Amino acid sequence: MALVFQYGSNCLASQINCEDRLCGDAGFIAIAETVEEFQLAFDVWSNGRRCAASDIVPSPGKRVWGALYEVPDFLIKRQTAAAQQRKSLDAIEGEGTNYRQEMISVRRENGQIVTALTYRVRNPTQGLKTSLEYVGYIVRGLRERAVREDYIDHVKQLAEENNPTLAAQVREL
Repeated sequence: MALVFQYGSNCLASQINCEDRLCGDAGFIAIAETVEEFQLAFDVWSNGRRCAASDIVPSPGKRVWGALYEVPDFLIKRQTAAAQQRKSLDAIEGEGTNYRQEMISVRRENGQIVTALTYRVRNPTQGLKTSLEYVGYIVRGLRERAVREDYIDHVKQLAEENNPTLAAQVREL
């Protein structure tokens, strides 16, 4: 099993485990925060979502919270997943096009530090706008996983800064 850290819409179980993704095979382990200093950003265009999707970018003094999952090894790479007529996490994340795999250290709530696979944007683009629907998935996922409300408020603030036309609606999430 691979440990996978998700910080965006895949924090929400109904997103990562839906039928056109991992079909229930991503097992939630715990919430975790990055050990290195990162900030959530909306800097990559998602054709599927028709908006800017999330990334983590270096940022002094900041940490990103998310969901830590166990995913069967065969579901990580395209070739091994395809051999079993499944979609891989690499395909879901757009590894090789929009994102690249990266191993990072994350700290579980109990203080344990583990190394997990995550995906970071290959070519960040400024000026892209996210959508209310996408931010809603992130917020619902963080709440579903019982991430601290002050961090959720921070994510909502980042979304408002990214797309000010959504500010009133994002505050209601």
